[in-house]
Amino acid sequence: MPTFVALLNWTDQGVRGYKDTPQRAEAFTAAAQKLGVKVLNLLWTVGPYDIVAVVEAPDDETATAVLLQVGALGNVRSTTLRAFGREEMDRIIAKAAG
Repeated sequence: MPTFVALLNWTDQGVRGYKDTPQRAEAFTAAAQKLGVKVLNLLWTVGPYDIVAVVEAPDDETATAVLLQVGALGNVRSTTLRAFGREEMDRIIAKAAG
């Protein structure tokens, strides 16, 4: 399954409710599972982003759907990156090399 890295920032609402972040993370994981998305890692960070989520989703549309769901709650905004593993990168290089 494709891998995605979501860089999340708390909104004003999200940071006011920082004490609830563990419960919100559990709710995100459960909502993701319902859509067929597997949360591989969820990390709280210091720096330009507050949370980093690494997920596997069946496709771009499903990954986008789960991030729209979490964004609609008003606690975070996301920037999402499609990530490629070693085997995927080998295939990409093979295609590019012709």
